[in-house]
Amino acid sequence: MNEITGGCLCGNIRYTIKGDLQMSAVCHCKNCQKQAGTAFSTIVGMTPDMITIEGEPKTYVDSGDSGNVVHRKFCPECGSPVFTEAGAAPGMIFVKAGSFDDESQFTPGMHFYTKSKHAWLPLDDSVPAFDTVPG
Repeated sequence: MNEITGGCLCGNIRYTIKGDLQMSAVCHCKNCQKQAGTAFSTIVGMTPDMITIEGEPKTYVDSGDSGNVVHRKFCPECGSPVFTEAGAAPGMIFVKAGSFDDESQFTPGMHFYTKSKHAWLPLDDSVPAFDTVPG
């Protein structure tokens, strides 16, 4: 069983993930770019029973292209984005891989929303890429 630990910049939010991740991706959508303050967001997905969270994140309610609600959860002290829950993926929680204590535990399984990818950013052809979210 894999175990991943991580948290926000100030340490107010900490988490432990136990088990095999169900997905890993790089999201290039405009909302992830704005939330992360950079060209993309790195995420891993799992069921909520796989993660133990210490601390109380604040939630910003957003919406995706589909019109489904997206709950973007971040530290109320330092502002670090940490978790996302999306109406389009019920029963899943997505953790920002940039918040891992050991970033070597992240390898992207896909890129999505490449239609809004920054033009200067090349992608590795060995990783599947999708204009939006794969079916």
